[in-house]
Amino acid sequence: MSQNEDETQINGGITVKMIAEAEKIHDLNFTDTERKQMFERLNERLENYEKLRAIKLDNRVPPALYFDPRPPGIKTHCRNRCMSPVEPIKLSSIPLPSVPSDLEDVAFYPLTHLSMLIRTRKVTSQQLTEMYLRRLKRYDPYLHCVVTLTEELALIQAKRADDEMAQGIYRGPLHGMPWGAKDLLAT
Repeated sequence: MSQNEDETQINGGITVKMIAEAEKIHDLNFTDTERKQMFERLNERLENYEKLRAIKLDNRVPPALYFDPRPPGIKTHCRNRCMSPVEPIKLSSIPLPSVPSDLEDVAFYPLTHLSMLIRTRKVTSQQLTEMYLRRLKRYDPYLHCVVTLTEELALIQAKRADDEMAQGIYRGPLHGMPWGAKDLLAT
Protein backbone atom coordinates (compact mmCIF):
# COMPACT_ATOMS: atom_id res chain seq x y z
CA MET A 1 0.00 0.00 0.00
CA SER A 2 1.46 3.34 -0.97
CA GLN A 3 1.79 6.38 1.26
CA ASN A 4 -0.60 8.18 -1.10
CA GLU A 5 -3.36 5.60 -0.68
CA ASP A 6 -2.82 5.19 3.05
CA GLU A 7 -2.82 8.73 4.35
CA THR A 8 -3.53 11.37 1.76
CA GLN A 9 -6.78 12.30 0.18
CA ILE A 10 -6.92 12.51 -3.57
CA ASN A 11 -9.01 15.57 -4.37
CA GLY A 12 -10.67 15.31 -0.96
CA GLY A 13 -11.50 11.65 -1.54
CA ILE A 14 -11.52 8.59 0.67
CA THR A 15 -8.28 7.06 1.96
CA VAL A 16 -7.41 3.48 2.88
CA LYS A 17 -6.86 4.74 6.41
CA MET A 18 -10.45 6.04 6.49
CA ILE A 19 -11.69 2.63 5.40
CA ALA A 20 -9.71 0.96 8.18
CA GLU A 21 -11.20 3.37 10.72
CA ALA A 22 -14.73 2.77 9.39
CA GLU A 23 -14.24 -0.97 9.94
CA LYS A 24 -14.17 -0.35 13.68
CA ILE A 25 -17.60 1.25 13.61
CA HIS A 26 -19.10 -1.83 11.96
CA ASP A 27 -16.94 -4.41 13.78
CA LEU A 28 -15.39 -5.58 10.49
CA ASN A 29 -11.86 -6.66 9.54
CA PHE A 30 -10.63 -6.40 5.97
CA THR A 31 -7.28 -7.33 4.48
CA ASP A 32 -5.00 -4.73 2.92
CA THR A 33 -5.93 -6.12 -0.50
CA GLU A 34 -9.65 -5.71 0.22
CA ARG A 35 -9.10 -2.18 1.50
CA LYS A 36 -7.16 -1.29 -1.66
CA GLN A 37 -10.03 -2.61 -3.81
CA MET A 38 -12.52 -0.60 -1.78
CA PHE A 39 -10.27 2.47 -1.96
CA GLU A 40 -10.45 2.45 -5.76
CA ARG A 41 -14.17 1.69 -5.98
CA LEU A 42 -15.24 4.12 -3.26
CA ASN A 43 -13.33 6.97 -4.87
CA GLU A 44 -14.91 6.15 -8.24
CA ARG A 45 -18.33 6.28 -6.60
CA LEU A 46 -17.46 9.48 -4.78
CA GLU A 47 -16.65 11.09 -8.13
CA ASN A 48 -20.03 9.95 -9.48
CA TYR A 49 -21.85 11.29 -6.41
CA GLU A 50 -20.11 14.64 -6.88
CA LYS A 51 -21.24 14.72 -10.52
CA LEU A 52 -24.84 14.00 -9.45
CA ARG A 53 -24.73 16.70 -6.80
CA ALA A 54 -23.44 19.19 -9.36
CA ILE A 55 -26.68 18.85 -11.33
CA LYS A 56 -29.02 21.53 -10.05
CA LEU A 57 -32.55 20.16 -10.15
CA ASP A 58 -35.34 22.08 -8.46
CA ASN A 59 -37.51 20.02 -6.09
CA ARG A 60 -40.57 21.05 -8.10
CA VAL A 61 -39.36 19.09 -11.14
CA PRO A 62 -41.43 15.89 -11.23
CA PRO A 63 -39.90 12.49 -12.00
CA ALA A 64 -39.99 11.30 -15.59
CA LEU A 65 -42.99 9.16 -16.50
CA TYR A 66 -41.13 7.34 -19.26
CA PHE A 67 -37.54 6.86 -20.30
CA ASP A 68 -36.40 8.02 -23.72
CA PRO A 69 -32.63 7.65 -24.13
CA ARG A 70 -32.54 9.32 -27.56
CA PRO A 71 -30.76 12.66 -27.81
CA PRO A 72 -33.06 15.54 -28.84
CA GLY A 73 -33.94 15.47 -32.53
CA ILE A 74 -33.04 11.80 -33.08
CA LYS A 75 -35.86 9.79 -34.68
CA THR A 76 -36.35 6.02 -34.68
CA HIS A 77 -38.20 3.71 -37.01
CA CYS A 78 -40.46 2.55 -34.21
CA ARG A 79 -43.94 2.45 -35.78
CA ASN A 80 -45.93 2.19 -32.58
CA ARG A 81 -44.14 5.05 -30.86
CA CYS A 82 -42.58 2.58 -28.48
CA MET A 83 -40.44 5.16 -26.71
CA SER A 84 -42.99 7.84 -25.96
CA PRO A 85 -46.56 7.82 -24.73
CA VAL A 86 -49.22 8.24 -27.39
CA GLU A 87 -51.79 9.70 -25.00
CA PRO A 88 -51.64 11.31 -21.60
CA ILE A 89 -51.91 8.91 -18.70
CA LYS A 90 -55.52 8.26 -17.76
CA LEU A 91 -56.58 7.07 -14.35
CA SER A 92 -59.33 4.49 -14.33
CA SER A 93 -62.43 5.23 -12.33
CA ILE A 94 -63.52 3.06 -9.43
CA PRO A 95 -66.64 3.08 -7.32
CA LEU A 96 -66.36 5.21 -4.21
CA PRO A 97 -65.25 2.91 -1.39
CA SER A 98 -67.18 3.02 1.85
CA VAL A 99 -65.69 4.30 5.08
CA PRO A 100 -65.91 1.60 7.76
CA SER A 101 -66.91 2.50 11.31
CA ASP A 102 -63.39 1.56 12.46
CA LEU A 103 -60.98 3.55 10.29
CA GLU A 104 -58.28 0.96 10.91
CA ASP A 105 -60.19 -1.33 8.54
CA VAL A 106 -58.85 0.81 5.66
CA ALA A 107 -55.23 0.08 6.63
CA PHE A 108 -54.80 -2.32 3.71
CA TYR A 109 -57.01 -0.57 1.19
CA PRO A 110 -55.20 -0.02 -2.10
CA LEU A 111 -53.87 3.45 -2.77
CA THR A 112 -56.60 4.04 -5.36
CA HIS A 113 -59.28 3.62 -2.69
CA LEU A 114 -57.48 5.72 -0.06
CA SER A 115 -56.87 8.44 -2.61
CA MET A 116 -60.53 8.55 -3.56
CA LEU A 117 -61.56 8.75 0.10
CA ILE A 118 -59.30 11.78 0.57
CA ARG A 119 -60.30 13.42 -2.71
CA THR A 120 -64.01 13.11 -1.88
CA ARG A 121 -63.29 14.25 1.70
CA LYS A 122 -64.80 11.13 3.26
CA VAL A 123 -61.53 10.79 5.19
CA THR A 124 -58.89 13.41 5.93
CA SER A 125 -55.17 13.01 5.55
CA GLN A 126 -54.87 13.71 9.28
CA GLN A 127 -57.24 10.84 10.12
CA LEU A 128 -55.31 8.42 7.92
CA THR A 129 -51.96 9.62 9.23
CA GLU A 130 -53.04 9.30 12.86
CA MET A 131 -54.38 5.80 12.21
CA TYR A 132 -51.14 4.65 10.54
CA LEU A 133 -49.04 6.25 13.29
CA ARG A 134 -51.03 4.33 15.92
CA ARG A 135 -50.42 1.11 13.97
CA LEU A 136 -46.69 1.82 13.67
CA LYS A 137 -46.43 2.37 17.41
CA ARG A 138 -48.47 -0.74 18.16
CA TYR A 139 -46.60 -3.12 15.86
CA ASP A 140 -43.08 -1.70 15.93
CA PRO A 141 -42.09 -3.55 19.13
CA TYR A 142 -42.78 -6.82 17.26
CA LEU A 143 -41.94 -5.95 13.65
CA HIS A 144 -39.22 -3.32 14.12
CA CYS A 145 -40.68 -1.50 11.14
CA VAL A 146 -39.48 1.99 12.04
CA VAL A 147 -36.01 3.33 12.68
CA THR A 148 -36.92 7.01 12.87
CA LEU A 149 -40.58 7.84 13.44
CA THR A 150 -41.21 11.43 12.36
CA GLU A 151 -44.65 11.73 13.92
CA GLU A 152 -44.69 15.52 14.26
CA LEU A 153 -43.58 16.03 10.65
CA ALA A 154 -46.19 13.53 9.43
CA LEU A 155 -48.97 15.37 11.25
CA ILE A 156 -47.80 18.77 9.96
CA GLN A 157 -47.74 17.47 6.38
CA ALA A 158 -51.17 15.85 6.79
CA LYS A 159 -52.64 19.11 8.09
CA ARG A 160 -51.09 21.00 5.17
CA ALA A 161 -52.64 18.53 2.70
CA ASP A 162 -56.05 18.88 4.37
CA ASP A 163 -55.78 22.68 4.36
CA GLU A 164 -55.01 22.61 0.63
CA MET A 165 -58.03 20.37 0.01
CA ALA A 166 -60.19 22.86 1.93
CA GLN A 167 -58.90 25.57 -0.45
CA GLY A 168 -59.80 23.45 -3.48
CA ILE A 169 -56.20 22.47 -4.22
CA TYR A 170 -55.90 18.79 -5.16
CA ARG A 171 -52.46 17.71 -6.33
CA GLY A 172 -53.34 14.24 -7.62
CA PRO A 173 -53.69 10.67 -6.37
CA LEU A 174 -50.87 10.94 -3.81
CA HIS A 175 -52.22 14.15 -2.26
CA GLY A 176 -52.42 13.68 1.50
CA MET A 177 -51.22 10.07 1.44
CA PRO A 178 -49.21 9.08 4.50
CA TRP A 179 -45.97 7.42 3.44
CA GLY A 180 -42.79 5.92 4.78
CA ALA A 181 -39.33 5.72 3.26
CA LYS A 182 -37.61 2.36 2.94
CA ASP A 183 -33.96 2.27 3.98
CA LEU A 184 -33.01 1.93 0.31
CA LEU A 185 -34.49 5.30 -0.64
CA ALA A 186 -31.92 7.17 -2.73
CA THR A 187 -31.96 10.90 -3.21
